[in-house]
Amino acid sequence: MTPNDRLIIALDLPTVADAQKAIDAIGPAGAFYKIGYQLMPIGGLDLAARLSGEGKKVFLDFKFHDIGATVERGVKSVAAFGGDYLTVHAEPDVLKGAVQGRADDPRLKILAVTVLTSLDQTSLTKAGINIPLEDLVLKRAEFAAEAGADGVVASAKEAAAIKARFGDALKIVTPGVRPAGSAMDDQKRVVTPANAIAAGADQLVVGRPIIANDNPAKATQSIIDEIARAL
Repeated sequence: MTPNDRLIIALDLPTVADAQKAIDAIGPAGAFYKIGYQLMPIGGLDLAARLSGEGKKVFLDFKFHDIGATVERGVKSVAAFGGDYLTVHAEPDVLKGAVQGRADDPRLKILAVTVLTSLDQTSLTKAGINIPLEDLVLKRAEFAAEAGADGVVASAKEAAAIKARFGDALKIVTPGVRPAGSAMDDQKRVVTPANAIAAGADQLVVGRPIIANDNPAKATQSIIDEIARAL
């Protein structure tokens, strides 16, 4: 992967028109885009197909979570839009359904969401989950590997442990990445791009520091340059 491919830009915006403005402002440096819940019901899938047709890579961050048979059917439907990555929750039945739904699609990769970067140990305890956060991440990564998923979504704070356990068997995609000096917003387990790469992350998801920047193209290139230096 090139440094450009390692940066996934999150299009967390209220309309497809706003997303397209951001894409246009970012320019050719933007190679990989994430489309999530906000855009999905209002034209996000059509945007994904259009970006794919333009040679861009697309991360469909839909976090499917249902019984395996339902997830299987949903993944089959989504695969038609030409995405590169699709997220599902890291539970065995969910993962089994997703991998079956993906079947032999040569492009779509299944990523298992381990623990959201907006959560910390206190958040887990409030939810009745009392094992250490890193242990939970590794357990869910194990579910992903056993099911034949392609990778995980995990904080860079757990990336080194995942890499040590699974090597290159699982791709690690890391959200909660903020350039030095950026606001944390609603994230709790945050690292810089360079630190994320050093920890073992393969690709980074960055949204607001780019799309809310006065100069999205410059912000994008700055992060790509930091990734390149860290490799």
